[in-house]
Order: sequence, then structure tokens, then C-alpha cells
Amino acid sequence: MKVLVAVKRVIDYNVKIRVKPDGSDVDLTNVKMAMNPFCEIAVEEAVRLKEQGVATEVVAVTVGPKAAQEQLRTALALGADRAIHVESDERVESLGAAKALAKVVEKEAPQLVILGKQAIDSDNNQTGQMLAALTGMPQGTFASAVEVEGETLKVVREIDGGLQTVALKLPAVVTTDLRLNEPRYAKLPDIMKAKKKPLDVLTPAELGVEVASGLTLVKVEPPAERQGGVKVGSVDELVDKLKNEAKVIA
Repeated sequence: MKVLVAVKRVIDYNVKIRVKPDGSDVDLTNVKMAMNPFCEIAVEEAVRLKEQGVATEVVAVTVGPKAAQEQLRTALALGADRAIHVESDERVESLGAAKALAKVVEKEAPQLVILGKQAIDSDNNQTGQMLAALTGMPQGTFASAVEVEGETLKVVREIDGGLQTVALKLPAVVTTDLRLNEPRYAKLPDIMKAKKKPLDVLTPAELGVEVASGLTLVKVEPPAERQGGVKVGSVDELVDKLKNEAKVIA
């Protein structure tokens, strides 16, 4: 079984985001970039399926600038067998990424496609669902457990009311939630081996898709700074402040 895993290049989650002085975008100057944390979970799940003997090949794919090959090499170091880079310097939104991935799915014919449920930069939670719609595959989103049984994939989903188990007929699309697994760290020997693993570069034009965004980024601004809290000495003082200062009660 071939497993295709989509990954995305984002600002490292430990980095404090800075906005450009003119408010035109996020400042990426000398900023550490990394693989999206939910994508790390997706890669880990695919590698575990291979270690269990369920998957025979794990293919990592990304849509983005040339620098995104760094994240593909990370996926290869974590256990992916080869990688595909759909190179584009355009600002790619969810639909553009889904269209490109759909063409890669058509080309590679995987039995399972795994994506992170969302990226920590745009936070849209859209690409996996759009990909499922474009390919006509069944989907299991927000997965906290995945089990392959023959031609059927059982996915335990995290929903507002608890857990829901769905059975999907392969091929299928799965998006990962936080509790699916804990990603491993890449070992130095694996990082060195990853440099020799195959990485194919394609363009959206070669795939016959347009990934440029139809949206215009108007303005980016940081959230308003929170005011410091105060301690009150009694319930009466609390009620007074809520009524007369915060004006949240009548």
C-alpha cells in the first residue's frame, strides 16, 4: 500500500510572530521555518504504518517555494521513502494546494493520503476536505486513531460530543489530530541518508493546475495587547468593577 503524506512549511511554533512595519504581511526575515506540527503527526503515522508492514511506500509531498525542500528532507529523515515538490513562489491558499495535491494523487495513485488537519499559520482546516472532494475519496478528519483492515480503513474521529468511529473504503483521505501519535525526532544517520533519497520537482504548469491565490491580503496586524489584571478584596468590589469599569453587568 502506498501512502502519500502532504507537508507544509510554516514558521516554527516556538518563534514569536512579527508583523512588518507597514502591516503588509508577516515578517519572515531571518525567521526559523519548520514543518507544520500537524504534518509531523501525519508523517509519523505513515511511517508507523510502514513499520507495521501495512504500507510499502511513503511519499512526502509539498506545494511551496524552493526552500520548502528543507521540510521534505525532514520528512525523508523521519522515514519517508521519496518526496515530490510542487514548486511555486505564489502565495498558495487551501484550494490551490488541494488542486495540486489532487493531480499528484492522480499521478501516484496512493491507497491512503494523510494530511495534518490544519496549518498553524493560516489555521484554515480546509485542504484535506477539499482534496477529498476533488478526488472523490472518502474522508476521515480529526483522526485520533487509524487502523487498516484489508480494504477498509477505520478512523476514530474527535468530535464535539466525544469520539466517532467511521469505516472508509480505500483509497481514502485522513487528516490528523493532536492525539493520533507523538512524532519521533530525526536521528543524525537518518538525516544524512535523507540527502540521497529521491526528490522530484514539478511545477503547477506541468500538473495542469493554477495555484495562485484569488484572495488579496489587505492588512496584517498583531492582536491588541491585553491589559494587566487586578486583584479584588471582596465580592462587592468585584461586582462594582464589573458594573462600573468593565460595564459587563447592569
